[in-house]
Amino acid sequence: MRRYWAGLALLVVTIAGCGLGGTAEEAAPAPSAGGEVKGKVSLQTWALKPKFTDYVQGVIDGFEKRYPGTEVEWLDQPAEGYSDKVLSQAAGGTLPDVVNLPPDFAVPLIRQGILLDVAQADQKLAAEYVPGALDAYRYPGVQGAYGYPWYLNTDVNYWNTELLTKNGLDPEKLPATLDELIAQARTLKEKSGGKVYLMSRRPELGDLTNAGVPIMSPDGTRFTFNTPEAVALLDKYRDAFKEGLLPRDVLTDTYAGNAKLFNEGTVAWTTGGGNYITSLATDNPSLAPKVVPSKAMGTPPLYVQGLSISKATKNAPAALALARWVTSAENQAAFAHLVNIFPSTTASANDPFFSKSDGSNSGDAKVIAFESLARAKVLEPVQVTEAMKKLVRQQFSLAISGEATSREALDAAVAKCDELLKS
Repeated sequence: MRRYWAGLALLVVTIAGCGLGGTAEEAAPAPSAGGEVKGKVSLQTWALKPKFTDYVQGVIDGFEKRYPGTEVEWLDQPAEGYSDKVLSQAAGGTLPDVVNLPPDFAVPLIRQGILLDVAQADQKLAAEYVPGALDAYRYPGVQGAYGYPWYLNTDVNYWNTELLTKNGLDPEKLPATLDELIAQARTLKEKSGGKVYLMSRRPELGDLTNAGVPIMSPDGTRFTFNTPEAVALLDKYRDAFKEGLLPRDVLTDTYAGNAKLFNEGTVAWTTGGGNYITSLATDNPSLAPKVVPSKAMGTPPLYVQGLSISKATKNAPAALALARWVTSAENQAAFAHLVNIFPSTTASANDPFFSKSDGSNSGDAKVIAFESLARAKVLEPVQVTEAMKKLVRQQFSLAISGEATSREALDAAVAKCDELLKS
């Protein structure tokens, strides 16, 4: 599930018309990346002022010192309406040279041939950034990569050891698969008399990805997640729900939510970013010491922010150099010391700030999350809109409640998502 990162604007919005056509390939040639790094270049960030003004200005000052004769114009847009602002800038020909874009925000700009293929312009890109993060800026049916990965996050598992121990489970033998989770959920239900739950969330498309189900066709033109493997997964959740292993209201729109119930001590498992225990220590200081982390089941989800470059830039050398400078290992590490995010560069792998725990549960969680980034991936295609997610949730709920078979629900969800994709 998508998390809000402390102090940073990371929001999911619906971007209309997310199908990728051939226009990006047919657009005018990209500007040359050669030439001296000098002159004026613009950088647009997303809701980093005023909290991170000193940090960003320091990075800009360092760039201008490193490249004498350069001048960076820094623009920062508010969190609300950012995607609309970017689309308006693109339509009006005023898109800044370097723009903070998460992968889904970049989709309509790539379709219109507005963003630069940075993989073609920067041959060192693949060697210097975490593969999963760079792959987030590669899109079905379009050659190249359209963003420098910037800061990242992922989820890890969190367990309430007190609830586990009280209800017949061993915190040293945590479940690592869905089958193990269901088995332990059954034990916890029996021991607690149904007062406490281990499982408390319904499946989403990312769970299908982790079950080996392809969500879309390779060219990104149709949905394909109505497979036998997807049916089997929903059947497992249906059986668990029927057995009372999940809260009865988990399928409703008024459900309080997995994380809230975990914080209240009525659920023994949740997922969250590597900084979750740190925030929990403020929200529920008595619970935080009882919580231990473990690796995410299957492929960890990847949450990405990045910097894309306008194909219309009149200063490609400076724009590329600035994007690389902002996303360098050193500058990303400095950012991570201010806020709970992780760097996207391969050079950061041995940084002890991320790779070594101080022995606390919070420190262990940070290391688990950081190490997970090497294999983390974006689990839902960027073409999946909020409207599609709502339809999928509705159909999955029908299957899990038994009002429809899993096959019927999946077929309906695929058909409706295909309709939205083409609209």
